[in-house]
Amino acid sequence: MSGRVVSADWVVPVEGEPIRAGAVAIGADGLIEAVGLVPELGEGEAFPGCVIVPGLVNAHTHLEYAVYAGFGDGLPFVPWIGLHISRKALLDVEEMRGIAGVGAAECLRSGTTTIGDCSFSGAAAEAATAVGLGAVVFVEVFGQDVTALERFEEIRDRIAPTLSDNVRLGVSPHAPYTCTREVYEACAALGLPIQTHLAESPAERDWLVGGTGDWTPLAEFLVPPPGTTGIRLLAEAGLLSPSVSAAHCVHADDEEIELLARAGVGVAHCPRSNGFLGCGVARVAELQAAGITVAIATDSPASTPSFDLFEEMRMAIVLARGRAERPDAYSARDALEAATLGGARILGLESELGSLVPGKRADLAIVDLAEAPFDPVEDPVAAVVLGGSPDRVAATLVGGEDRFRRGITAWRDSTRAGQKARSRMLQ
Repeated sequence: MSGRVVSADWVVPVEGEPIRAGAVAIGADGLIEAVGLVPELGEGEAFPGCVIVPGLVNAHTHLEYAVYAGFGDGLPFVPWIGLHISRKALLDVEEMRGIAGVGAAECLRSGTTTIGDCSFSGAAAEAATAVGLGAVVFVEVFGQDVTALERFEEIRDRIAPTLSDNVRLGVSPHAPYTCTREVYEACAALGLPIQTHLAESPAERDWLVGGTGDWTPLAEFLVPPPGTTGIRLLAEAGLLSPSVSAAHCVHADDEEIELLARAGVGVAHCPRSNGFLGCGVARVAELQAAGITVAIATDSPASTPSFDLFEEMRMAIVLARGRAERPDAYSARDALEAATLGGARILGLESELGSLVPGKRADLAIVDLAEAPFDPVEDPVAAVVLGGSPDRVAATLVGGEDRFRRGITAWRDSTRAGQKARSRMLQ
């Protein structure tokens, strides 16, 4: 690829102030060479009516659930997850690949250029590589002893040809209620990035601490209660570190927040998922006040209607302001940073992406605000966060290359494969 310049009405670097009539110069190596004014860098390919922002970083996804939308909506957490377990069991790996392809395409169409995906079958790595989506693929591990890693090793070997600098391997001991401390220790010994689910629901705490509550009907799928919360269990075992990111953390108390902060654990905040499942509202202000990096993430359409990070940013703002009863409690700038640089940080990729800075990978989302309620644009950050949507994404670039163009790019084979798999689960 030869070097190129792209320009728009505004460029929002995230690390730095918005630039009116801005441009991004991209080198032949796919890295950003310069960010500045059009007169200095040249207009190149112009996107009138648009705002260029860093590619969004969705730090917690499950691509393999891309077609699960609406399954069990309104069910309590335990029967809801039971329904998903039973329906997932109807699929083979090829069908999981097809579904993951739908999810990867939706991410790119939504301006997302990198994901942190917890992958049951490893299909997320294959799907991301196929469409040019950046990813850290955390292969999921479940079990009560270290033999659980045998399945991880099988998946790792199978997806090895799809891994690269853009699609990297991680491991996800699923949660403290499905993995013992020994399994977490074995995962940590691999030396890979780790992502896990922590403190998501009240039922999780009831089971872990006392072996009681709504989780008891699923006891056959769970590890014996350790008598303490997941965060405390991992902290006491020395298993929390900057290489660990935690999804949810809705029900972390003050002491647990301090344990996460002291260990350098980042949190993937999934406000729509937490809300749709009735799990609660995460204490984002307290997490950030403790020095914890918080990223905004979507989780999956199994619990959230889409991989749309624009909707997720808006929900994060609404809940944070409502909880604090202050309109300044969480700004559009806070949300955009959490959905870009914050995601990069908790995935360990902040030196490579997440903001428009020379030397970083040229991952861009170009958002068209022409004829939107925010046009003409006064504040480009507020306009993108409050008015952005997948339908308004004009282009998505990963490493300086077009990976999505509105009206041009289509993934019809993936769509058909996903619909076929969904139909099988509904039989």
